[in-house]
Amino acid sequence: MTNYSDRELVTLFRDLESETVERKRSRMDRTGIRRNICAFANDLAGRGIPGVIFVGVEDDGSCAGIDVDDQLLRLLGQMRSDGAILPFPEMTVEKKVLDGCELAVVTVLPSVDLPVRFQRRVWIKVGPTVQQATPNEERKLSERHWAADRNFDLRPSTASLADLDQEHIERVYLPKAVAPKLLEDEGRTLGDHLRSLRLSTRDRPTRGALIAFGNDPQIWSPGAYVQFLRFDGETLTAPIRMRAELTGRLGEVLEQLDQLIHINITVRTDITSGPVEVNSPDYPPTAIHQLMHNAVMHRSYEATTAPVRLLWFSNRVEIESPGGLYGRMTSANIGSGETDYRNPLIAEIMHRLGFAQKFGMGIPLAKGALEANGNPPLEFDFSPTRVIVKLRPVP
Repeated sequence: MTNYSDRELVTLFRDLESETVERKRSRMDRTGIRRNICAFANDLAGRGIPGVIFVGVEDDGSCAGIDVDDQLLRLLGQMRSDGAILPFPEMTVEKKVLDGCELAVVTVLPSVDLPVRFQRRVWIKVGPTVQQATPNEERKLSERHWAADRNFDLRPSTASLADLDQEHIERVYLPKAVAPKLLEDEGRTLGDHLRSLRLSTRDRPTRGALIAFGNDPQIWSPGAYVQFLRFDGETLTAPIRMRAELTGRLGEVLEQLDQLIHINITVRTDITSGPVEVNSPDYPPTAIHQLMHNAVMHRSYEATTAPVRLLWFSNRVEIESPGGLYGRMTSANIGSGETDYRNPLIAEIMHRLGFAQKFGMGIPLAKGALEANGNPPLEFDFSPTRVIVKLRPVP
């Protein structure tokens, strides 16, 4: 991101609030700060320049005299990826001293993944104020998005809206993705919601919408399923004890997967340590859940028909995700909380459906569960075409 120079920031700091400048006295107005981040990311006016939030400034432009410490900077920085604002905004947080005033500067770049929502609502800047977007304004943002380069799951398909399970979307997904008052608005049609949520464009479902809500997702994305194999041995040539191919809509696949993981966990009961039974699983279910959800979210759905694979051997579990590491992710920073998304729409849908509570935390949560359960550390194998993670049982 190209940030403003200090000289440019001083000019903005001295100016009035506008479509690109917002002042906040302190960290206490967290909702207001998030609304402004969302509004600047949407950039309804199409200026194409970053918006700036000065935290530590009174409404009249005078210095509030707050202490800009690490806690404040972390709090502001976490607003980018805590899941409250979706898709993730691109922003930076810095400590600055401008005209002798110590403050935090949040710089938000206009997003290409539009519209951006906070609290399931689309917020925009109208002059110096933040307002909720109208259906026409949401449509304008959606149309601008489709004109930009898009990730695979955001591209329009050749299917029709009839290929989506619209009843399921209305009954299950919209209540989780759209604020109740907007659902009650008779002026907003299902088509409006589909476009606003990036599930359709020009009356065509996006590829991610077909994976998540298609009547037959695997027709449109043949690799959008999970293959499970449990072996009675340590190699791929060992006898197969159990086999399953998990198909259907994204949520159905993940629900089947979670059930399958639970029935394959072996729990040992120890009654030798005292009067209370101690149950110890060979693998903590949370770890496998997190890693499998991660594999489904971040896999490549483009130019491959390979499924995500869960291979359960007698001495290990292997999870194989098609596609190498994406974007900013490297073998050095994986599991650090760093995030980048090959499939931003799939990630957003999984979050809305409750399969991804905290973005960037899947691998750290899995590592923590393994350590608490006494399992060895995770092992990773990276290649340009796949990522494999291996879990070992409790010794």
